[in-house]
Amino acid sequence: MTDTNDKTDTPPATQTDGRRWHDMGGLEGGPIVADDHDFALWEKRVDALQVITSTKGYFTVDGLRRCLEDMGPEAFETMSYYERWVVSVNQNLLESGVYSNTELGAKMAEVAARGLTYGDCAQDGDSGHDHD
Repeated sequence: MTDTNDKTDTPPATQTDGRRWHDMGGLEGGPIVADDHDFALWEKRVDALQVITSTKGYFTVDGLRRCLEDMGPEAFETMSYYERWVVSVNQNLLESGVYSNTELGAKMAEVAARGLTYGDCAQDGDSGHDHD
């Protein structure tokens, strides 16, 4: 019979001295940048999206954390805090059946077709700016 608490079968990438890769409690983590900064509009929107969707019961903070921790160390080294959050919120909404990958892809294509700027997205196609 296998002991379920035995972690010897856990791959090295997910375990460090009995911990998962993200568990840094008590370890040297490097300097902390304590500068206050203003959040970008998209970061505020990600935060609002997380609050609204979790309040509506689509997922819990534990679900958000699970998806963040399952991303792996590369995501934490290459993505910003709110980039990781939007990936986690999206994964939780997919898992909750709020929308499918197909529906998400179709909506993303629709949004991309609107243009890159608010001016490009004007309903009548004329943003009032001259374009070359």
